[in-house]
Amino acid sequence: MATTSTARPMQEPIEISVKGRWFSVPSLRIQDKNIVVKGRAVRMAIVEGEEWLETEVEDPEECVSTLKMQKAGPLHADIFTFVQKLPDTSLKYDYAMERHSVAVAHVVSFKDWWDALPQATRKNVRRAEKRGVVVHVKELDDELVREIIGVNNDSPVRQKIPFTHYGKSFEQVKKDQSSYLGRCDFLCAYAEDRLIGFIKLVYRGNVASILQILPRASEQDRRPGNALIAKAVEVCAEKGITYLTYGMFNYGNKGDSSLREFKERNGFVEMLVPRYYVPLTWWGTFCLKMKLHRGLMGILPHRVIAAGVSVRAAWYNLVNKQTPV
Repeated sequence: MATTSTARPMQEPIEISVKGRWFSVPSLRIQDKNIVVKGRAVRMAIVEGEEWLETEVEDPEECVSTLKMQKAGPLHADIFTFVQKLPDTSLKYDYAMERHSVAVAHVVSFKDWWDALPQATRKNVRRAEKRGVVVHVKELDDELVREIIGVNNDSPVRQKIPFTHYGKSFEQVKKDQSSYLGRCDFLCAYAEDRLIGFIKLVYRGNVASILQILPRASEQDRRPGNALIAKAVEVCAEKGITYLTYGMFNYGNKGDSSLREFKERNGFVEMLVPRYYVPLTWWGTFCLKMKLHRGLMGILPHRVIAAGVSVRAAWYNLVNKQTPV
């Protein structure tokens, strides 16, 4: 059983990135983790950057008791939520729980991963190689920052919505990419000595997580995305890392998407890990009972979400046609 820490939790502001923009927000420092509060109607206390941390919450009761003392102000929360770290999927706590969807490639060896791929995916990886794509493992420096700026500025729209990193300055891009530098690599795809895509890969013990994958849209015919995923699996196999994660597999009730199809074609499957929800207020208890903590993506039917995505894409297409870049 975890032992409650005697150290007094510290309140301190931290900077977090939200949709490509940096904000200073208050936080509670508990067990070497930053707890922040997000949301308005339902105020959720979360572990900031939880999916990139090497360890999970070890003593949730300490977090719960500390959060309950925040009776007002920016750190007052209705629900505290935290997730278990792969590969542990067995229940540890007697809290309200929902299964959290994670896209995972189980890396026994590169050959095993390769042999299980669809023929079309293997063909795309070979096509990238034949068309001159070479992937190198690099660390962040000023030269790489300038190359990433070129990739960011390849297109103002990504996945049918405005791309938040388009047009950023050198200082902004360097700040964006400077997190977890002690335990990450940049996998960089080059063609004719020009960066055409990259992955930022964060190491978390026996897990490596793709924090960002960004190929140039204009170089899609070279299949840099497939080459980058293959390199990520190769790196994990060389380092003895068993699990490669790529965000969520299912996003609420959103259903099928081109991103999920790309993950499936590249050997990612869904793993379900426990995510716990601890009510801190009567309102938090009510919201959990009514499933309001899931947000719109977890409440609205799939057909409504699909219609909303289509309308949003049509609107952005119309705006982009009318606004010169």
